[in-house]
Amino acid sequence: MRKADLVAAISEKTGVPKVDVLVSLETFFKEVKSTLSSGENVYVRGFGSFIIKKRAKKIGRHIKNNVAIEIPEHYIPAFKPAKIFIEHVKQNVNSLPKDDSDNESNS
Repeated sequence: MRKADLVAAISEKTGVPKVDVLVSLETFFKEVKSTLSSGENVYVRGFGSFIIKKRAKKIGRHIKNNVAIEIPEHYIPAFKPAKIFIEHVKQNVNSLPKDDSDNESNS
């Protein structure tokens, strides 16, 4: 599902015009980015948490030059789903019929 599909689905289910849904969704994304950029986490009960993870300093390798480089410690955004969200997905995905067409398309 892409953002356009999400906007269309929300608009259809709520009766709110697509443009209003898109503005709301974009505002939500901007607020999450802004809040994470300021060093705060965002918690949405029953859905999950948008958090900041610290990556430790490590040694990497520049493949073309075959040279070791130091990657400094840095922070990355991450999403941690709520337990109720995880359980909901597990129950629904496990109840789907197995589809062998995915395996055929990869061949």
